[in-house]
Formats: sequence, C-alpha cells, structure tokens
Amino acid sequence: MQAIGFYEQALVIAKETGDCRGEGSALNNLGIAWATLGATENAVNFYDQALTIIRETGDRRAEGSALNNLALVLYSTNCHARAIKQAEHALSIFQAIDSPNAEMVRQTLAQWRALASKTE
Repeated sequence: MQAIGFYEQALVIAKETGDCRGEGSALNNLGIAWATLGATENAVNFYDQALTIIRETGDRRAEGSALNNLALVLYSTNCHARAIKQAEHALSIFQAIDSPNAEMVRQTLAQWRALASKTE
C-alpha cells in the first residue's frame, strides 16, 4: 500500500523536525493503514506509539481519535473487553471537548454492549 510509504516518510520528517503533533498523526495514520490491510498487530503497535506521543502533546482530539481507532481494531480481533475500555476512554475525551465524534462512539459502545449481553 503506497500510503504506508508516505506515512513512513512523514514520520521521519516529523521526527527530524521535532514536530510531535506530526509524529503522532503519522503514527495514527500508519495504524489506520495497517488496520485497513488486516495487519491488526501492526495497527495496534502504531496506535500505542501514537497515543504515547499524542498524550505528550496534550492534543485531546487526536487522543480520542487514536483511542477509538485502537478500540475498533481490538474489537475486530475479539479483544472485546479491552476494546470497550478504550472506546469508553475515547468517549469521555470526546464528551469533554464537545466533539461530534462522541455520538458515534456512544452508538458503537451500545452495539458492543448489546452483543456482549447476548453472549453472557
């Protein structure tokens, strides 16, 4: 996938220039690209790296986005409890910053919880 190469270049440039926000964004985008390819282990790794950098910058919107992306990948790999925990954290951030993404995460959590209650 050509996007991965571009995101890797962006990551190198961000690191070289000390652009922490750009670094977090590139790592999050690499997670998205790997998740799209079904390489969930790589995706989780990049999301975890992105969250470390993003938290250092204090960018709450980006943190919520990375947490939500991580939750979606975790849920797809049957790590349901961890996925729900990450989505709940994303939701709390989105609510705190009045993000329109809060409703999407709220609906996703409702679906996941409904499915979980059917399997218990």
